[in-house]
Parts: sequence; C-alpha cells; structure tokens
Amino acid sequence: MTFTKSSNKLLAEFLPDLLALRRHLHAHPELSGEEHQTAVLVAGELRRYGWRVREAVGRTGVVAELGPSDGALVGLRVDMDALPVDEKTGLEYASRRQGVMHACGHDLHTCIGLGVARLLVAQQPLLTGVRLLFQPAEEIAAGARWMRNAGATKGLDALFGVHVFPDLPVGQVGVRSGSLTAAAGELEIEVLGEGGHGARPHEAVDAIWVAAKIVSGLQESISRCLDALHPVVISIGRIEGGSAFNVIAERVRLLGTVRCLDSDFHETLPSWIEEKVQSIASSLGAKAVVNYRCIAPPVFNDHELTALLESTAVNLLGRQNVLRIEEPSLGAEDFAELLNGVRGTMFRLGVAGKDGCPPLHNGQFCPDEDSLRVGVELLTATICTWMEAHSKIDIKKE
Repeated sequence: MTFTKSSNKLLAEFLPDLLALRRHLHAHPELSGEEHQTAVLVAGELRRYGWRVREAVGRTGVVAELGPSDGALVGLRVDMDALPVDEKTGLEYASRRQGVMHACGHDLHTCIGLGVARLLVAQQPLLTGVRLLFQPAEEIAAGARWMRNAGATKGLDALFGVHVFPDLPVGQVGVRSGSLTAAAGELEIEVLGEGGHGARPHEAVDAIWVAAKIVSGLQESISRCLDALHPVVISIGRIEGGSAFNVIAERVRLLGTVRCLDSDFHETLPSWIEEKVQSIASSLGAKAVVNYRCIAPPVFNDHELTALLESTAVNLLGRQNVLRIEEPSLGAEDFAELLNGVRGTMFRLGVAGKDGCPPLHNGQFCPDEDSLRVGVELLTATICTWMEAHSKIDIKKE
C-alpha cells in the first residue's frame, strides 16, 4: 500500500474543497473547549467520507476509525482550537470573531486531518486500522488529557502528529528524533509581607522588595545551583501588588512559566523552587505560598517512527527538503500527553511563502496554503507505509 499517482490526482481534485473548508474554519475560530461548531463540521465531513465517527470524546473532541477493528492500529492527531488574538491579516476570510484567531495554524491541522481521511478512504481495503483524533483545547494544554482519559489512545500502536512551522518554507519539513519540545509548568508565588508607610519602610516588610529578590534569586540559582547540561527556564510574566504610591505593599503575586527538557528532572523542580523561594522570603522577614501546575510533559519522538516518517518524506519531497532539527524547542505541546503508553512522533511543516511568514501566536500569522497539500501527502504516505510494514508483521505472526 503506497501513496500513488492516483492519490495525487484525487488530492488535486478535492484540494479546492479542502481549502474552502480551511478558510471557513479560519473565519469562524473557536477557543479552547468551545470547538462545538468545528467539531460538528469535522464529524459531518468524516461521516460523509465513510468513517466510523464518535463525537464528544474528551468534551469537544472527535474520533474516527477506518479499516479493520482488530489487529494493528495507527493514529493521527490534529488539533482544532484557536487563540485569544486579534487578527490583523486583512484577509478576505479573516476571523469574524473579535479577539479570536487561528494564530497557531490549527485550522490547517484540522484540514490536513480531513484530507488524510479522504485519501485513506480511496486506499481501501486498508491493511490495518486507522484512528484519527481531532483534539480540542491544545492551547490550554488540556484537550489531550481529556481525550486520553476518554480512551482515545487505547489500542494505538503508533501516533503521528504535525505542527506548522513558519521558519521553514512551503515544501520543506523538519524532523527530530528524541526530545522535540519541553516539559512546561505554571508557577504562582504569593509573597506575604507587612504593609506600612512608604516613608518608614523599616517598620514594614516590603513585599515588592521581597518579590524582586525572589525573581532575581531564582535566575541566579539556576545558573549556580543546577546542572547546566539540563537547561531550565523560569520566566515571570506577571506581577501584581501594591495599592498606592506611598504605601508599602503587603502582598505581591507572581505568575510565570517553567520549562525543562528532561521529564525526570522536571519532576524535581517544584520542590527545588519551593525551597529557594521560602529561603529568600524567610531571610527577609516575609512568607511565601508557592503553587506549581504541570502543563505538559516533553514530547519525545520515537526513533523508529521518526525514521519511517523521514524516509517517507525524503521519497516524497527530496532529501534537500527534509531537515533534521538540531535543537529541541522549549515550547510546550500537549501531544506529549497522548504519548503516555503510545509510541509517536511529530514533525514540523513548513508554511512560509515567498515573503516569509509572521511567527505563531501573532495577529499577522498567515501561512501559505500550499502547505496543506504537502501535509496531506506526507501523512497519508507515512500512514500507508506504516500499515504496509505492520500488516506483514501480522501475517508472519499468523
């Protein structure tokens, strides 16, 4: 079972419809956990193609299956949610919802999944089962966990994923074996001091001063106390505190994010941060309350599946258009939650046109739509190659 010229011809025939769907989704974005109309559209399309469809899997998630219901099973995950970003592209199909935009390319991801679904129907009879996961709420790192808890990954032998990448031109893809993205956490620190008059700070415990020491102290501790071979990033993105220009603040709230590439090392960070924060606060006469929430574990790309995807990409696109990503990203991706007990790999899809492409999460983000065809072709070919290899394994077992 291979991706053939007839597949290319079929894709060319329905690509205009797929682009129209993408533009519809782009004009009608839905935030994380609110993907109701998107899910209805996706489920309807999949049923029209002939897939077995389940809705409301992980709240607004959609799961579809095709092929044998027993034996080997390969999956593809695509996400559907948008971001709270004002669109500034000026496109005819720009978002019609104020303050909501597909600024991370999930509308493209969704339509790539639909394109793969349509091509795989034409490949029947399939040699193994295929499951498509249309996931909600990736942007708040919750949807993958919702779907996994609802059984969406049960029985999967392999799972593929894709994410648009504005640093690469259309026609190129990036692959990486091993760590692809970082583990991420949300950090909240509440500093409790004692208020007083701004003219007599010695009579108070200045929570702003203590908070400043905590921010700088954590950065210094990272460079002096942690192994430099295990990089850690702690970024405080929000500070709240104080009530007047001449009043010593008694309470300050810090909000930030923590990133780390090693999952085992990441598990020790909450207690390490707690220890450092309490030490600094107590030394200055203040108290602190530290809360840490794990957002997502790191994405670890399976070596064998990455090699399969890479070789398929080379055959399809040419060696010069398949780049090996040298360094992992400290960005987070909840695709990692779906890899709990399932081997998988995710690749980067080039979306930059001749004039480049603004970065992700930017109101000017405007990927080249030619990338849709590349994503559909590569994922369909990769899934077909996987099925062919694993159907031979099942035959040998029999």
